[in-house]
Amino acid sequence: MHRHNDLKVLFISLVLLSLILSACQMSKTDGDASSNKYEALVALFEEFREFQKPTLNNWIPDYSAAAMKEKARGLKEFQERLTAIDISTWPVSQKVDYHLVRAEMNGLDFYLRVLKPWSRDPVFYLPSQGGAGPVIDMNLRLRRRRSLDMDSVDEVREKLKAIPKIYEQAKTNLTEAAGDMADIAIHVYERDASMYLRLAAQLAEDHPDLVDDAKIAAEAVEDYGKWLKENKHKMTAPGGIGIENYNWWLKNVHLFPYTWQECKTIVEHEYSRIITFLKLEEHRNRKLPPLEVADTSEKYYRSMDQALNYVVEFLRDEEILTVPDWLNPADYSDPSKPRREFTAEDFANSSIDLKARQREILPGETHEFIGHLFDGQREERDKRIIRSARRLYNMGWIRSEGWAAGSEELLMQAGVLDKRPRRGREIEYLMNASHMSLSIPDLKMHSNEITFAEARKLCAEIMPYEWSQEDERMVWYEQQSNLRFPGFHTGVVVGKAQFTKLFKDRAMQLGKDFVLRDFMDEFLAAGVIPMSLIRWEMTGFEDEIKELW
Repeated sequence: MHRHNDLKVLFISLVLLSLILSACQMSKTDGDASSNKYEALVALFEEFREFQKPTLNNWIPDYSAAAMKEKARGLKEFQERLTAIDISTWPVSQKVDYHLVRAEMNGLDFYLRVLKPWSRDPVFYLPSQGGAGPVIDMNLRLRRRRSLDMDSVDEVREKLKAIPKIYEQAKTNLTEAAGDMADIAIHVYERDASMYLRLAAQLAEDHPDLVDDAKIAAEAVEDYGKWLKENKHKMTAPGGIGIENYNWWLKNVHLFPYTWQECKTIVEHEYSRIITFLKLEEHRNRKLPPLEVADTSEKYYRSMDQALNYVVEFLRDEEILTVPDWLNPADYSDPSKPRREFTAEDFANSSIDLKARQREILPGETHEFIGHLFDGQREERDKRIIRSARRLYNMGWIRSEGWAAGSEELLMQAGVLDKRPRRGREIEYLMNASHMSLSIPDLKMHSNEITFAEARKLCAEIMPYEWSQEDERMVWYEQQSNLRFPGFHTGVVVGKAQFTKLFKDRAMQLGKDFVLRDFMDEFLAAGVIPMSLIRWEMTGFEDEIKELW
């Protein structure tokens, strides 16, 4: 009897233990399930976005070795938390967002391990180049013709006082500086100093108590420039990141399916195609008169306004894409507002962009208006937290520029130039040639085959008709962007190649059911994200993303 009771008690105890363990397991499973929900990814993304920002102490960002080491440690924890999320049952659209977050974390990893602009790049500390310091409105008084409120005055004062301290930190941080980047900083630092002097002049009337701080900021920039000149001989690190790092950057941050060598092949083949098509156009048009050149501001802006309105009508009437009611050329260039007045010198020393636009303005302005402004306005209206966030670490660059550059020629082939002077097609091919003149040096600088000076020279050599010069401002700016942000202009060309590949894949997948407007709308609706992810979402093809993960 006692034994029976003992067994009964044991049985009940085991049942209770089993229930307790089951409840614990259910609680654990519920917790895991919760952490595997899409909302957990969104929360992690928003937390990471705050984490990746530099630590600020009185408006002074901390880029010390200790701070960067701590940032790397924190990043590893974020990556582990991301890896722990099980996305196996998620729909593709949510998996795409997961990969966006993964790529952004990889972007910070690459930033900390390889790019390290705080220790490699003297340009990093200059405000005109998106520098490390606090953002100060350089038109404080002129913007609304009123004085600042007290909170704004205190904030501007604190920011101005931070500037000299930032440059003192720069001199300590720049332990791996590249000589080419030092040259760029030396080339532009005086312009940055003059920005603070202009600010001092603007503040003199309403806020004289801020003038000395603005002048001290200008002196700090001047002193930084002198320090760079005196120490440049010590800055011997290569400017390029090397092919191995370039490949990692493309694959893991841009989720891009091609290597440095494959990019080089794509760019070289595209260059051959563009020059061939240019020469065929020139031959076909050989008996036509030359294009009229807009050599005054009045002519220039008249042609711009006509082109912007025409391209919107063309997109709508020819059913290229759905044109929303809010798309307005005045958002890009408003005739009722003051515009830059071009001088005779501006036209005489014009860059490739201005030369092209003086002759046929529609492709270039379509690139900026439809290719970029329209993209940005769509992003502003997008309510998806992860998709609509402006991509960090240039992750959206290849998609953004691939679409914008691709739309130029795509629209030309669709007929947008048919009612305009025929020789305008030559201008489109010359603009494409300019992309090659910037992309080929980009690749060669990062493989450390050529220097920054040689890259500018090569750019001028590649561009037909001497439409680019190695010392002109645009070439300086674009090539320094290539050096400081790997893939900057290569992304324009290979992004266009990715776009046309997606176009082909979707057209072949749908066959006779392919509708251009549907394709374009679906592509744009995906957002400014890597094209490998757009392709996966639009077609269901997983081959690229499997290789990239």
